[in-house]
Amino acid sequence: MELPLSKLNEEQYAAATAELGHNLVIASAGTGKTSTIVGRIAYLLQNGIKPEQILLLTFTNKAANEMVERLSRFIPTAKEIEAGTFHAVSYRWLRKLNKNIVLKTPKDMKILFRSIYSKRDFNRILGEEKPYSANYLFELYSLFLNSNEKSLESFLEKKAPNQLEYVLVYESIFEEFEEVKKEHNLVDFDSLLIRMINKLKNGIDNPFVEVLVDEYQDTNPLQNEFIENVKKHLFCVGDYDQSIYAFNGADINIISTFDKRYKNSRVFTLKKNYRSYGEILAIANKVIANNPRIYPKSLEVTRGYSGEFPKVLIYNDTFEEYRDLANRIYTSTTPRDEIAVLFRNNSSADTIEAMLREKGIECKRKGGTSFFESREIKITLDILYFILNPKDIMSFVHIVEYAKGIGNSIATDLFEALMILGDGDVINGFLKPNLEKKVFVNKKTSYQLGLFDDFKELGSISRFKNLGFEDKFLENPILKHPKLSVEGAEFLYNFYLLLKRINILKNPHSIFNEVINSKVFEHITSNLAKERSRNKNGKIDMNLYEEKKEAIKRKVAILGNLLKNYSSLEKFINALVLGSSEMSEGKGVNLLTVHASKGLEFKEVYIVDLMEKRFPNIKLSKPAGGIEEERRLFYVAVTRAKDKLFFMLAKRDRIKNIEYEPSRFLIEAGYNINS
Repeated sequence: MELPLSKLNEEQYAAATAELGHNLVIASAGTGKTSTIVGRIAYLLQNGIKPEQILLLTFTNKAANEMVERLSRFIPTAKEIEAGTFHAVSYRWLRKLNKNIVLKTPKDMKILFRSIYSKRDFNRILGEEKPYSANYLFELYSLFLNSNEKSLESFLEKKAPNQLEYVLVYESIFEEFEEVKKEHNLVDFDSLLIRMINKLKNGIDNPFVEVLVDEYQDTNPLQNEFIENVKKHLFCVGDYDQSIYAFNGADINIISTFDKRYKNSRVFTLKKNYRSYGEILAIANKVIANNPRIYPKSLEVTRGYSGEFPKVLIYNDTFEEYRDLANRIYTSTTPRDEIAVLFRNNSSADTIEAMLREKGIECKRKGGTSFFESREIKITLDILYFILNPKDIMSFVHIVEYAKGIGNSIATDLFEALMILGDGDVINGFLKPNLEKKVFVNKKTSYQLGLFDDFKELGSISRFKNLGFEDKFLENPILKHPKLSVEGAEFLYNFYLLLKRINILKNPHSIFNEVINSKVFEHITSNLAKERSRNKNGKIDMNLYEEKKEAIKRKVAILGNLLKNYSSLEKFINALVLGSSEMSEGKGVNLLTVHASKGLEFKEVYIVDLMEKRFPNIKLSKPAGGIEEERRLFYVAVTRAKDKLFFMLAKRDRIKNIEYEPSRFLIEAGYNINS
């Protein structure tokens, strides 16, 4: 049991064995913060605290799993520790309290949000400023919730005062969004934390003696409120010089005021860097010293010096820069997966990837389209989600939008009607509709809230009489929607037949097979294959069509194989929703934004486009942390390198026809650059 502690250096050991209370560990890049956290948990277990009394909060589930796995090699009971992201921990806890909640991804929630937004006719509201789009307003709402600001009006006054004229409309959209979520037992990542905080404030049983928080510098106000309400004793590990998520709501003041907010708190500093050669650390220390020093610290060299200072490589234009980057990597003796190319934002990535692939160099981009993001997999999962939870409005909308003539608005109307007809269950609305209920009634109007009267004259069901529908389906009032086309009605009928067949099935594999062999699924996959097989003239290449259709079938079959590992649909779906795409697939050179590189290390690192307006990019950082945040980004980029580091910049971008000056960070690092 002593082993995790016995490997720590003096600084790490002092932190890991601190008395219970409020402890903060400032862990600079490469100083062994994971070893310190693992050592701390070992110390707690050794001193009588039970595994189920320990809560470990991380910013990726992968980090949590790795720490628990590392610890359980020495202490098997460590697997009983509650560990994961703020959202994963909250979800598991809430599920124990209410099994009926359904977690949806941000992409799914955005579909629901857009359907609510689309009911407002902003064209008929005469505002001086253009209102935010649905997508932008959705992101703004998330920032508002995570800011912990008390009112939307005060939030807009700080962030977007020119949008205050729409505050009542925005509030009505947010309120309806929350009402729909509550009605259908849906939770998203933001509402998970809010619900959990409310439960804690209402005095639910809290078993945790100590809460450990990794990457503490990246916490936002809502996460901090969760910590405040769940903690008895606190052990936080972070580095204010690596706080780079201000754009996402992270508040550096949370870590910087720790010793002021908690009386008798203790602050420990880890300074010994085990990752990088001395020349690399010298640059990191020199540049970051231009930012305010919140707690005194400086990285100390343990690996010694390589004898080679990081090189600055200057090119006439970005094309030449990326070409030479590919040539250098081609001739490098460093294993490809130990090489990283870091950029401030993704605009550089496409050309770099093309240059590398041109030379036959394998590479992977973190954040690329994953298996689960492909449309055929997403729609398959949507059908399974809906079967599992007939109140799932987003999945229903995603499915029926594949029918010709059914868009977001009509799909939402149909869902609401089926909910009424099925007494709160859409599947019942299809199979056992209550014909006495009225549907498609006029909605409320309000000029002030952007809601206008769109009177519907109900359509006649007789227009679908000769389509071969079962009499029972022909009675269904959803067919009275005035904008429902023949193709739309046929799609709904095939969906009805699928639901009828699976209604008697329990086995998840049988349900899956019924889905993929249904007419509804055939219609959807055929549409996807057609989209992917059109030539330049818009005509369908039939040979390509058959190829694409087979490719879709193969991909969906992979999902079926994954399902074999689960005894129920619910367990399978929960695993997928909480499963993260934290690591990229594939192999080869790593192409990463600086944000995506956080927490990683590589033998050979190239930081590209080190020019003013590119890195630092004041335009991107101004709404968040400004030049200090950009400098922290540079610090994070530099400290990813273990052995070799190259700085690359170009004098101009020939495509955009822009001239560039060298990045101020290179000047701050001590390089004498004549542009």
